[in-house]
Amino acid sequence: MISEGCEQCAKGGKMVLFVYGYCDQRDCFYCPLGENRKNVTQMYANERPVEDDSDVIEEAKRMSALGTSITGGEPQEVLDRTCHYLELLKEEFGEDHHTHLYTGIPGGRENMRRLSEAGLDEIRFHPPLEQWGDLHGTEWEDILYIAREEGLTPAFEIPGIRAEEEFLEFLDEGAADFCNINEFEMSDGNYRRMQEEGFELKEDHMSAVEGSHDILEKMGDHEKVYFCTSVFKDAAQHRSRLKRMARNIRRPFDDVTDDGTLVYGKAWTSEARLETLGVPEEYYTVKSEHVELAWWLLEEMVEEGDVEKGEIVEQYPTYDGTVVERTPLSNGADAGRATADD
Repeated sequence: MISEGCEQCAKGGKMVLFVYGYCDQRDCFYCPLGENRKNVTQMYANERPVEDDSDVIEEAKRMSALGTSITGGEPQEVLDRTCHYLELLKEEFGEDHHTHLYTGIPGGRENMRRLSEAGLDEIRFHPPLEQWGDLHGTEWEDILYIAREEGLTPAFEIPGIRAEEEFLEFLDEGAADFCNINEFEMSDGNYRRMQEEGFELKEDHMSAVEGSHDILEKMGDHEKVYFCTSVFKDAAQHRSRLKRMARNIRRPFDDVTDDGTLVYGKAWTSEARLETLGVPEEYYTVKSEHVELAWWLLEEMVEEGDVEKGEIVEQYPTYDGTVVERTPLSNGADAGRATADD
């Protein structure tokens, strides 16, 4: 049985709260953070920049968040900020709003106490790669028991670089509740350094690293080890989160796709023209320089010559509203299909 935090992730129900971009402990060659997140103090709730508390609450409501995962950088390096937002989330959404935190430092008892009192439920430790296999008898072993004593659920979350049976020992000893292994991935933020370390992309894959699944031969049979594939993260977690958002923010005329994107029509015409054509108010909304309306209705209007041209827009339901694709429409002309980069 997977952890409650993982169950919520699988449903797309976890908001990602990025609290801090710095991590002074080490510069991991596999750190996936891109340039816009690495070594910054700017907070983000999912894709939304956080300027005040309301941004966090609005983003959680936008996706009907079941819980929140807190990440960085290193969240323990801004403990006051981290605890503030834990308290805020619990006050706003109640104790059932499950929270977990990723950290690359032990932190100590006082930190564990403060995090627990602020409302943290689960803490996932990522020890430095160079210490794997030699964690017993160190502060990394101690902190697992300390975290539990302070009311937290202690666990490991590690990249699938190599198998390390010591993590299984901690599970069997009852020190950690589970160990999540993330499929090793390349990103814009680590691609060059990963190649320098001799890692290569899996054939026909955009991010997964060749050989990452080999870790399962030694660790995969343990009942408390969970392997999170890059495909699952994209197909299940990310897509499910988009669908939750899309259902919440869709207008009456927006279509929600299987990928969780929104599809609508965009036309450079006037509200008066739509009224003349008898278009019901619920089928469109007026913007400063255009109108947005049901895509199928716009397509029909262009075909019949009621509107000269327009486009069908496919867009993410996220705060930044990234456009995925645009399909131009014009009278009698086959304009073809355009991507957002065109």
